[in-house]
Amino acid sequence: MKQIAISCSPVLIVRFSILLGITQFALYSHGHGGVAFEDDLCVIKVNFMQAHFTVFQPETRQNTEYCEDIPDVTRSVFVMEYLHDLLKEMAIDFRIVRDINNAGRFASWKDIEAIDDLEAATVFYQQPSIEEGGFYRTSYEFQDKGTYIGVVTAVHPDEERNYNAVFYFQVGGRDWGTIPLFILIGLLLQLSYWLSQGGLQRFRPKQV
Repeated sequence: MKQIAISCSPVLIVRFSILLGITQFALYSHGHGGVAFEDDLCVIKVNFMQAHFTVFQPETRQNTEYCEDIPDVTRSVFVMEYLHDLLKEMAIDFRIVRDINNAGRFASWKDIEAIDDLEAATVFYQQPSIEEGGFYRTSYEFQDKGTYIGVVTAVHPDEERNYNAVFYFQVGGRDWGTIPLFILIGLLLQLSYWLSQGGLQRFRPKQV
């Protein structure tokens, strides 16, 4: 029975490692952060419960829907559609906090607890209320461009417990986020291809 020897060049190993890193990074990014994307819908998780989360800027963007990247520094309407019946019975409040600790897309409740003066970092707070019709709606007119963290707190109707959802968003311009990383990965892939094609041979001095 013949044995087949498989050899891998260092360039191929580098390529495989980079592609594996991309896959792992994508899975890690999908598993964290406050806003998930399912079937082109923005979904936030309030503990085990879920809600569609959408932001509108009617004065400048009409009916266009946004999630994490809100383009203009203007009045923004926040809408949550409850996907769990229990949320309809719960008093819910909403807070917008400046991302002063640079928690970014992986912001969590621990990051909120780590803020020394939450009230000073808060730019907007909506008192707890029970909304009819399965929707929660509020609005805030932003004054400054920057990164923010939204905090939704739901109070259990019968038990002494609260559920929180924490999510990051950018106002007044797209946050480039991980795009520079993917550009760098693309350049590394191109470099590995160039090396595999003998790119360095062109720069070696000719022997006389």
